[in-house]
Amino acid sequence: MNIFWFIPTHGDSRYLGTQTGGRAVSFSYMRQIAQAVDELGFAGALLPTGRSCEDAWVAASALIAATEKMRFLVAIRPGIMSPAQAARMAATFDRISNGRLLINVVTGGDPVELAGDGLHLSHSERYKLTDEFLTVWREIMAGKTANFSGEHLEIKEAKLMYPPVQQPYPPLYFGGSSAAGHEVAGKHIDVYLTWGEPPQQVADKIKHVRELAEKNGRTIRFGIRLHVIVRETEKEAWDAANELIKYVDDNMITAAQRTFARFDSEGQRRMAQLHQGNRDSLEISPNLWAGVGLVRGGAGTALVGDPATVAARIKEYAELGIETFILSGYPHLEEAYRVAELLFPHLPIHTNRRREETQIISPFGEIVANAYYPKKKEVRSS
Repeated sequence: MNIFWFIPTHGDSRYLGTQTGGRAVSFSYMRQIAQAVDELGFAGALLPTGRSCEDAWVAASALIAATEKMRFLVAIRPGIMSPAQAARMAATFDRISNGRLLINVVTGGDPVELAGDGLHLSHSERYKLTDEFLTVWREIMAGKTANFSGEHLEIKEAKLMYPPVQQPYPPLYFGGSSAAGHEVAGKHIDVYLTWGEPPQQVADKIKHVRELAEKNGRTIRFGIRLHVIVRETEKEAWDAANELIKYVDDNMITAAQRTFARFDSEGQRRMAQLHQGNRDSLEISPNLWAGVGLVRGGAGTALVGDPATVAARIKEYAELGIETFILSGYPHLEEAYRVAELLFPHLPIHTNRRREETQIISPFGEIVANAYYPKKKEVRSS
């Protein structure tokens, strides 16, 4: 089981929908989160992409030297980048980071934002372009000279002079919920990502994408993108969930959902269906809460509960075939520590965390009364 975190390059907050408790994006803050990810033993972190975010490639590149072990999941954008340029960027990052790059393939779901980037293709045409893009990108990254003539791309003699550390290329992650997205995943992708839908819906997706991969003679792994609100007790967790949206009102929900409705993303449509803009019935599956999606695009659900309960829900997804869990929580710096402290002991993961508790000169926790080492609380995994 791989547990990833999230670096909020679009800003962070204690609450949704308000400036109260808000935190501006700064390199110092991103570095704090990245170093927490690195120190606490997360496998890596996702950096989001889009016009509301700081550029993911620049931000991630700046964080390489501030970290040692964590991996960076960074987006390539078919139609906005050329496959050859994206290959050079990926190979350079992979070498400089000594093999710590993961690639997130983002086709895009907001026609207004995409038009601002100069991309005017329909939903189905963007996936055709993504198919062509990845065909070329994979050839270039594998050290081949790419010549390609397609409906959207015309490539002649494209090649990479400096290969990546990871061979044949850094693993490809991708989340597309439409039939066209599934086809692309089955043909090209290493790890298919879903947003946090109820387990049966996730199981249906896994089954379909796995079948498509098998038709292409490939195997594929699976991951899920979720928020998490974990506290020592169930009540504390649900109180924290309600606290997160206490400034969100009906007008704000209506405005946010109106914006999301213009998206041609099937994944966004499925997220909106989970709550239908109604804050009265947000627990859509045991401990799966859709409150985040009232005003946030993309991943809109959170696992809420005490550590044993949240771990049990995570293991339910793992039993379906999910190996990678990309988690986040507000605010992301504090919640990274909370998740590592409360949730990690209940999960079958290897964190690579340095074990300060074994070092006399740096005990884990404050020495009691200047004389006694603190005792470790035994955690029983569920």
